[in-house]
Amino acid sequence: MAEFKGQPRLPKFALPRRYDIKLKPDLHSCKFSGSVSIDTDIVSDTRFIVLNAADLTVDSGSVSFTDTKSSKVFQPSNVEIFEEDEILVVEFAETLPIGVGVLAIGFEGILNDKMKGFYRSTYEHNGEKKNMAVTQFEPVDARRCFPCWDEPACKATFKITLDVPSELVALSNMPVIEEKVDGHLKTVSYQESPIMSTYLVAIVVGLFDYVEDHTSDGIKVRVYCQVGKANQGKFALHVAVKTLELYKEYFAVPYPLPKLDMIAIPDFAAGAMENYGLVTYRETALLYDDQHSAAANKQRVATVVAHELAHQWFGNLVTMEWWTHLWLNEGFATWVSYLASDSLFPEWKVWTQFLDESVEGLRLDGLEESHPIEVEINHASEIDEIFDAISYRKGASVIRMLQSYLGAESFQRSLASYIKKHAYSNAKTEDLWAALGEGSGQPVNKLMNSWTKQQGYPVVSVKVKDQKLEFEQSQFLSSGSRGDGQWIIPITLCCGSYDNRKSLLLERKSETLDLHEYLGCSITNNSLTESKTGVKGASCTWIKLNVDQTGFYRVKYDEHLAARLRHAIEKNYLSATDRFGILDDSFALCMARQQSFVSLLTLMGAYREELDYTVLSNLITVSYKLVRIAADAVPELLELVKQFFISLFQYSAEKLGWQPKAGESHLDAMLRGEVLTALAIYGHDSTLDEASRRFHAFLDDRNTPLFPPDIRKAAYVGVMQRVNASNRSDYESLLRVYRESDLSQEKTRVLSSLASSPDPKIILEVLNFLLSSEVRSQDAVFGLAVGIEGREVAWTWLKDNWEHISKTWGSGFLITRFVSAIVSPFASFEKVKEIEEFFASRTKPAIARTLKQSIERVNINAKWVQSVQSEKDLAEAVTELAHRKYF
Repeated sequence: MAEFKGQPRLPKFALPRRYDIKLKPDLHSCKFSGSVSIDTDIVSDTRFIVLNAADLTVDSGSVSFTDTKSSKVFQPSNVEIFEEDEILVVEFAETLPIGVGVLAIGFEGILNDKMKGFYRSTYEHNGEKKNMAVTQFEPVDARRCFPCWDEPACKATFKITLDVPSELVALSNMPVIEEKVDGHLKTVSYQESPIMSTYLVAIVVGLFDYVEDHTSDGIKVRVYCQVGKANQGKFALHVAVKTLELYKEYFAVPYPLPKLDMIAIPDFAAGAMENYGLVTYRETALLYDDQHSAAANKQRVATVVAHELAHQWFGNLVTMEWWTHLWLNEGFATWVSYLASDSLFPEWKVWTQFLDESVEGLRLDGLEESHPIEVEINHASEIDEIFDAISYRKGASVIRMLQSYLGAESFQRSLASYIKKHAYSNAKTEDLWAALGEGSGQPVNKLMNSWTKQQGYPVVSVKVKDQKLEFEQSQFLSSGSRGDGQWIIPITLCCGSYDNRKSLLLERKSETLDLHEYLGCSITNNSLTESKTGVKGASCTWIKLNVDQTGFYRVKYDEHLAARLRHAIEKNYLSATDRFGILDDSFALCMARQQSFVSLLTLMGAYREELDYTVLSNLITVSYKLVRIAADAVPELLELVKQFFISLFQYSAEKLGWQPKAGESHLDAMLRGEVLTALAIYGHDSTLDEASRRFHAFLDDRNTPLFPPDIRKAAYVGVMQRVNASNRSDYESLLRVYRESDLSQEKTRVLSSLASSPDPKIILEVLNFLLSSEVRSQDAVFGLAVGIEGREVAWTWLKDNWEHISKTWGSGFLITRFVSAIVSPFASFEKVKEIEEFFASRTKPAIARTLKQSIERVNINAKWVQSVQSEKDLAEAVTELAHRKYF
């Protein structure tokens, strides 16, 4: 039996066809018992059946294999669970007959508190604390509920029966076909599922309310939530019904199941999980309260619902063959969720907001410790870490780039063909490229392999010389090093006008274009002028590459082209997406020490009248990073840098004000909170005064109109800025708000604000509070965002509490958030050594990749700090910028 140990994949001499699962959870003792009968196809000679099991106690006497043809029952000679490999090996004395037989297994397990497998979540009902039973099986945790072939390619059908307390609601993937009540217990039987992977099986047992609607073709859709919160499910229900109808048209395949349930779970590690027909969510990602949820909460509910429902086709109906192809699920669902959100809420301008997804992908993929989209997975413990910005955000971004290149109609038609061809089975990345290539007539496989099989992405350097535009590509790395990657890049560019737009494929390291012939413009004295052959009416004063930021690459312009683009931003000639792209590329180049700190600040000054939500939001994000670097590099200039940003953001703050305006846009509501939060963080006195005034009005009257949801985070951050060990009353008041609220979104708003105090004693108190029983395990990570003053406190706290943190969160992906949030903000080589020494004996596979990435970020920050310190005339330039008035 030892030969099966240490194998990353199960052997394939026996495969499942159908599961008949019976489970009986005990919500008081937090245990469960069960049995499973698996129709198993023996496809080659073997005396063994090897499947997955973890954290289960298997009753050896219950295990048997019955040959369907002869009815002969085979009793095992040995049954053993190898916990380290999470496999169950059943050995028989004689070779099993080829063909289908039934493997029967009885087992017991624990409803754990780790938010994985079959677990317990807690809630209050009529003032009493109760347990519910919930499943979370992705990626490899169905094995913690029942023995199974827990790999996505091992698809089967599932027949589920539950024995549960008669007063509770019991849900699974399929509709109920029979319910028998026997005193305090009832037996609930469900329809057999279509063929699907184990990670999509779902069960939830507890007390719930629901709201219900139907699609136009009769699919019953329900949103379940805690008793008393049903009204908060109405928005998600509306989005779900509309989205199912939209996807039916887009994918040209109807939703495959007779019902769709969506349910809010109080304890849930991820944002949501796409279980077939029973999608589970964090409360923050499904419930929307008209009175207390912010505009950003509403948008999150819409995009998460659209993402999970996209999976019902892309992931559930057509499933990745192995976790190497995880991006097929997540990248596509992310991209399609924007397609749906844009269709339902065009006023949200979500395709501009999509750039936030791209940037997250670019940030992570600029590290040498990144990984390719298609990443080799050798062990189950490695899977959690690739549910990251590469699989989701880079994946979505290269899909957007490809769709832009192929054209929307051709792309949609090919996608529908792919889904029809691979429905109820599994697919690899190559299968998708084949369908898109066939449908478009383009060499998709050749084009896309450079984007999915190698890590990283290019920066395209562009300059004008002798009336020619010269391009050169190289791998971009945030460290400033040069990688050796090479890509086939779909380049788009325009000259002076969006009407004068061209595209080309950059396949070589460098390329030269004749400006006159290709773009119809010429250049004199380092400025662009319209030529006689140019587009009529175009002023050709600027050239912009990667038009609307549809490509997953960065652009580095020569000085003269960059100056022209800065002028174009000031004159508002450019689209919001292009203004965003120029800013973010400049920020990345500055971090990589290919552009000066002052030149980036000067560029940011060109955005003084910026009011687009996505652009200004990124401007704020960049400002936070620059202030942290300034604090380490030139502390004597820190207040001046802050003053520069206060001055820059006051224009928009004055336009937006603190109070919502009648008829204002969803985006203005989101922007108000972000701008005011930034001013609060930078210590803007009048902002802090107003935050305090409104917070105290809220403490006096929880229904005051002075405290709309969109400004609450800003006010909470503002009051915490003035909290210290000798002035802590506002901190106590904010904790009271946390304790009294039963809205998850409000609780996370408070948690994410508490550590804003500059006082190390208060910060330590907040961090300890995160480990208390008052904070749900899933939510602790929201409180880790400490300011500059809190970095050292947080690091010491992490070391002191590592054993507890590792034990509590170490079996899931949330442990990585502790590492990245606390390690990454440092900026010294000495700290790198200290971090490496601490983790030398504490690294395990679940955090290995995250730890390397976090340490690399510290090294990048340290080099950047050195670079800023060496800039000439820095003080003079920052002083001049800080004293400019931008409003």
